[in-house]
Formats: sequence, C-alpha cells, structure tokens
Amino acid sequence: MRFLNRTPLTLASILLLCSTAATAQDNDEEDLALIYGDKSTVSIATGSQVAVRRAPAVASVITSQDIAAMGATDLDEVLETVPGIHVSRSTNNYSPIYIIRGIYSQLNPQVLMLQNGIPVTTSQQGNRGSVWGGLPLENVARIEIIRGPGSALYGADAYAGVINIITKSAADIPATEVGLRAGSFNTKDAWLLHGGKMGSIDVAAYLRVGSTNGFREVISADAQSARDRSFGTRASLAPGGVNTGRDAVDASLDLGYEKFRFRAGYKLRDDVGNAAGTSSALDPVGRLKGERVTSDFSWVDPQFAHNWSAGFTAAYMHATNLVTTPLVLSPPGTRFATGLFPAGMIGSPQTWERQFRLSAYTVYSGFDSHRLRIGVGHDDLNMYRTSESRNFTFNAAGTPVPLASVVDFTNAAPFLRPQRRKISYVYAQDEWNFARDWTLTAGVRQDSYSDVGSTTNPRLALVWDATLDLTAKILAGRAFRAPAFNELYSINNPVNRGNPDLVPETISTLEAAFSWQARRDVQMNLNFFRYQMNQIIRTVPNVTPGTGATFNNTGNQNGDGMELELIWDASRDVRITANYSHQRSTDKATNTDAGYDPHNQLYARADWRFASGWMLSPQVNWVADRMRAAGDRRPPVPDYKAVDITLKTTRGKDQWDISATVRNLFNATVLEPSLAPGTAIPNDLPMAPRAVYVQAAYRF
Repeated sequence: MRFLNRTPLTLASILLLCSTAATAQDNDEEDLALIYGDKSTVSIATGSQVAVRRAPAVASVITSQDIAAMGATDLDEVLETVPGIHVSRSTNNYSPIYIIRGIYSQLNPQVLMLQNGIPVTTSQQGNRGSVWGGLPLENVARIEIIRGPGSALYGADAYAGVINIITKSAADIPATEVGLRAGSFNTKDAWLLHGGKMGSIDVAAYLRVGSTNGFREVISADAQSARDRSFGTRASLAPGGVNTGRDAVDASLDLGYEKFRFRAGYKLRDDVGNAAGTSSALDPVGRLKGERVTSDFSWVDPQFAHNWSAGFTAAYMHATNLVTTPLVLSPPGTRFATGLFPAGMIGSPQTWERQFRLSAYTVYSGFDSHRLRIGVGHDDLNMYRTSESRNFTFNAAGTPVPLASVVDFTNAAPFLRPQRRKISYVYAQDEWNFARDWTLTAGVRQDSYSDVGSTTNPRLALVWDATLDLTAKILAGRAFRAPAFNELYSINNPVNRGNPDLVPETISTLEAAFSWQARRDVQMNLNFFRYQMNQIIRTVPNVTPGTGATFNNTGNQNGDGMELELIWDASRDVRITANYSHQRSTDKATNTDAGYDPHNQLYARADWRFASGWMLSPQVNWVADRMRAAGDRRPPVPDYKAVDITLKTTRGKDQWDISATVRNLFNATVLEPSLAPGTAIPNDLPMAPRAVYVQAAYRF
C-alpha cells in the first residue's frame, strides 16, 4: 500500500500545529456535528462505544442528519448508500435482499438486523419476516453497520454483516414534531414524535400512519408463461404490473429512569401486495398482513463496582405473518399433468411466533491494559402455530393435484408444523492494549441449539494507530448461519421442501482496513476483504419437473474485493461524500461467477448549504457488472445510474421544515435479477420509475 509522500514532522511539531489551529477548527467541527450528527463512535463492533476508526471491524455510521440530507424515507434507501451493500429484491412481495460483499440468497438470512441491539429475526425464514414492508426513518437516531462476520459477539446470522437500528430516545427529540408526506404512487404518511420528561422519567413516543398504492412496473413474462407453453394454455397474467402497495402503522414508546430503560413497539403492514407472486406467477389478488409487537427491559450500570460495569436485557417479540386474501400461486386456467385448476392454484400459509430473549454481560477493566467482556444469554424461539388452506394436494411424485374447493389442511398436512428452538450461548472478548498505539481484540462465542447442535466462532482484530492521522487494522473472523425452520421442516410446499439433515452454513473472512485523515477536511477509508463460505444452503430442483425444490447444503463460495470511502468538507457549506466498491464472488462447485451482486458500485453525494437554512443534496448511484449465476444463459443484468436530488430546509423549533425529493430523476430503467436459470421471470424484476415526494414537519 502506498500513500502520498509527506514532509516528516516531529511529534512536538504536530502537537504545536494542532494546538495553534484548534481554535479555528472548533467552530467548524461543532457546525459539522450539528449538521451531520456524531459519526465518530460506534457501539456495534464491541458492545461498547469506541471510535469508528479504532473499532475492531469495518463499520459505518449513518446519522439522522445524514438520512435527512439524502432524502431517505425507508431503510432500503439508506443501505444502498453504504459501500459494499446493494439492495436487491425477491419475487415475493419485493422483500429487500441486502447483498453484502457478494453474498446473495433469495430470503437473505445471512444478514442480521438488530433494533437497539436486539434481533428482529423471525424463525420461519431466518430473516426479517415474510411480510417486512419496509422500515420508516422518522424515529431512527442512527444506523450502525458492520460489513463482515459478527458471530463472535452476536451469534447466528451475523454472517455477511450486522445492521443495528438505534431508535430515538428523549435526548434525541428535543421537541414535539408533527409531519406529513405525500408523493408518487399515491403515497401518504403522517407522523408524530415527542420527547420530554414525565417527572423523573425520560419519555420518547412515536406514531406513524401511512399507505401507498406502490409502483406497478410491468412483468413481461412469468412462470406461468412457460407453463402455458408446455400445456397449451393461456392462463398467464403477464404482461402485467407488479403489486407493491401496502398500508402501514408504526408506534413506539421509550421510557428511561436512571439505569433502567423500557421500550415497546408495534409494527403493522396490512393489505400488502404480492409483487411478482409467491411462485413467480403474477398475483393481483393475494394480500398479506404482518403484525409485530416488541418490548424490552434493560438495566445498565457503567460503574457497577470498582473496575466493573454490567448490564441485563429481557426482550419479547410476537410476530404474525397472515394471508388476508388467499394467494394465487398460479392463475385460473393453470394446468399440470395431474389436471386443470379452473380457479387457479390457491394457498393461504400463515404463521404465529413468539420469542423470549435474555442476555447479560459484565466488563472488567482492572487488568493492566486489558478490557474483558463476558456475556451469556438464552433465546426461546417458538413458532407456536401454523395454518394453511389450499385447493390442491400432492401425488406420490410431489406434483400438485387439483381439489374441487379450498380445504383447511392445518391439522392434516400443512406446509409447516409448529416448531420450537432454544439457544444458550456464552461469549468472551478481550481488548488488549499490549503496546502504545496497538490493540488486539480477541473474542469467541459458543452457541448451543436444541435442534442443530453447537457451534463455536472466534474473531481476532489487530488495530494499529500508525500515525496521528493513519489507523490500520487486520481482522479475521468466522461466522455461521443456522438453518431456518422452513429450510429444515417445510412439507407439502409446492415451491420449496425442507431438509432435516441440513447443517449450518459457515464463513471465514480476512480483512485489512485503513483509515486516513489525509487533511483536516479530508477523511479516507480503504478496506480489502477475502472470504470463504462453506455448506451453503440452497434449493435444488426436485427430479420431477414442476414439483419445486428442496433445501440442501450445496457447495462453497469464495469472494474478495475492496471498498473505498471519501468524505471531503470542501468548504463550510459544501460536503462531498463518495464511495466505490469492487467485489467478485466465485461458486466453487461450477468455478463460475456466483451472480446477482454488482462487481462495481459507485455512490456520491454533495451537500450544499446555501442562503439561510437551505440545503441541496444531489446524489448518484451507479451499479454495474452483475453477472448471472451458473446455468443462467441470459446476458448480464443491465447496468444503471440512478440520480436523486433533495432540497430541504433546516429551520429548527417553532418553524416548518420543508423538503422535496425526486428519486430516479432521469427515469433510468432499473432491474433486479430474477433467479437462475431465468425461466420463471426471464426479463428480471422492474423497479420504481421516477418518483417525487414532498414533506413538511413542524417542531414545537
């Protein structure tokens, strides 16, 4: 690695220059902190606050001020700006797929999402839930992201990366705020935020109600199109528009008293459209509903005893994934070798689950140059109820057989029976400052599962403050992902069948990272990574055509790449933020490109503060070189450049703040890849065209 030559300076000279310039810099830095928030520290890397540049991980921090500048209204729009992350879509209700460093799967369970440090994972699919429906940002204080493994601290699913959503506390809401938003696709939102005191209790409350018809870009051919050609039918609804509408309610309450904190949340997604269809056949009829209730109670004492700190958390989540209008898996007139479906192939799979999570930790700093963290926990994940109604059954070969009417199969032969998983874990982490400017962080965690055995995952991170303006890191870690309930236990499913013999996926990663304060106004970060995935869980088509696929551990994948970030405060009024990512991933079974994720990705944004309290923020996202997976003979997925622009005011209390955002300003054609071999949806998944949103918020 070569850096720009610089004139040697003694430490005394550097300190003298810094002290001379300090007064002039203080005002600038305070102004920038007000505009962009605190991006200097991160907690996700170690469990405690640490400087981002010295964190034993490749971490990014997005503040609420960043979110406002980029005009983002949903988490997906924020994550697309992070180096090494691309947001793709699944066929089923266009659920987001957060591809980190080339690690792709249709259900995306390899990315662990936390809210205030607690997993939001559902057990059925091992991801955020089959009816996710987005995450609004009005109540988000900051988003912390680790790219790379985190199982040594967070356990299962902290595989490709970890995303922690930190909601606003009373300290983050200095006033009451009401807001309204309207825009394209008949999108409407209204919200209320309040922060303050109730006696000696800190109170933060949030309520948001919204709806959208969603965009309806056209799918030109779907899975039924191919079936029509085979059986001489004309049942397909393609060409036809995707169905991406939904209604939404989000609410939360945050109470703090001395060392105690209680949070409760509610998330409803109703009348959710089925996008391109559950089985890749257009379904304009089916509607879904997801409902989630969460709560957690925590106690943290940073001075529990001399040289000791400690904390405890108890968390509960109840999640339902329901079908309010039966899903049409294949449209009316569908024919299989077993017969005709005059009303279409209809199904209504539903799940209910509750989760209890207990965790505790202690940190001891009494050893010379060491900071030791020890934690324990227990999770009880109970999918206590499932139900299914459908108008088909299966023959001995697994082919769907039509029935005269819709029948309740909940007790006889559902798609998945209730399942329960208990996990106990223990971890230890030592931060050892073994020499001046050198810190070695070593950690290990063991997870014991009631159904898939035990796994142990270590990590090492060496951080060196090479100079006052350069920090270097070498990171090594291993992570795992336990099979989800649908991968293990699915039965009577026309799309995917479970396999109780699955073992966890594993990944080993090596990273080198550099953080360089090139000048007072220029910050650069450069990361290199290499990983190897083993025992990957994928679906393998069943022998009989038209009978879906079965989950199997089917091979290995290698990947490597780099990520470059730049933050340049060009003046007091202009900040430039940019990043470039390059990656390549190889499926070792076929020795071909793993497909789906862009090899090259560039993001850039300029924030220009002008006049009095106005900011203009144009941004561009370039996504290029997305190859197809093995067996897919279609040409590469088309590149695109999407330009967004936001104009906003920042007037503060007792005034209206107005913002207007245009997304995909030049109406670029944006496609996300459909699964190999491309026979289901051959022309990929179309994304939203140009969209305009206007919002107003008043603080008092």
